[in-house]
Amino acid sequence: MSSTTETQALRPDRKKSRLHLDIIGLGIAVVMIFPVYWLVISSLRPNQEIRSYDQKLWPTSLTFDNFERAVNQPNFTTAIQSSLIVAVTAVVGGMIIATLAALAIGRFRFFGRKPLLLVMILVQMLPPTAMLIPIYAQLNAMGGIDEYWGLIVVYLVSTLPFATIMIRGFVVNIPVELEESAMVDGLTRFGAFRKVVFPLLAPGLAAASIFALVNAWNEYLFAYILINDNSKYTLNVWLMTFTTERGTDYGALMAASTMIALPVVIFFMIIQKKMAAGLTSGAVKG
Repeated sequence: MSSTTETQALRPDRKKSRLHLDIIGLGIAVVMIFPVYWLVISSLRPNQEIRSYDQKLWPTSLTFDNFERAVNQPNFTTAIQSSLIVAVTAVVGGMIIATLAALAIGRFRFFGRKPLLLVMILVQMLPPTAMLIPIYAQLNAMGGIDEYWGLIVVYLVSTLPFATIMIRGFVVNIPVELEESAMVDGLTRFGAFRKVVFPLLAPGLAAASIFALVNAWNEYLFAYILINDNSKYTLNVWLMTFTTERGTDYGALMAASTMIALPVVIFFMIIQKKMAAGLTSGAVKG
């Protein structure tokens, strides 16, 4: 009886503590969402209002002229094409290689397996700017400057360590007996992987693919250095064209940035459930 009374006495304090945490969480969410909100609202403001010193949280008038100017900007369609070629190829290629590497590391015991995992983790700690000059020199010697494949290789390699480690966490959690049972029933090793293992890897692949897509779609530095041909600019480099000697067209720039962000948001919304499972399930074992 006394323990029940003590528990009831503690409940108001717990509710108060929970309320404080909710307020803190709401404040953090507002801070994180506000730049996105300001980007979208600015894309709908008239240019004179964007340049005004009297800024308001909600525009006095809305316009879609900024989107029209952004779409009519030179090289818009070629920039979309370049970004799609680079991003899709890097993501698909990265997921295939990362899955094969994760299967090898997770299923087989070979000399140097643990040092290989350690190297993958250490590579993630290196800042991209530290590798810019060596990568540029190597691609220049191989003829990869101003070529899609040079940029694709950079993006693919940069996502491989993280994707391999994440997918490996799922591989080690899938019992080997499932594959063996499928092979006893007449399936080949590849057939067992395709029909048994691959569906169970879907959450990990979803989480790794969104990471790879964000890295390839939003990256600017390597795209700016490795691609000099205007007709091959990716979307993030193409945004520079809104800044000229006469100034910056902020309205069209904001509108273009909003449109560029949409594909990643849509892709994330499609696979968010699998991604949430991927960020937790793969870290249980291994």
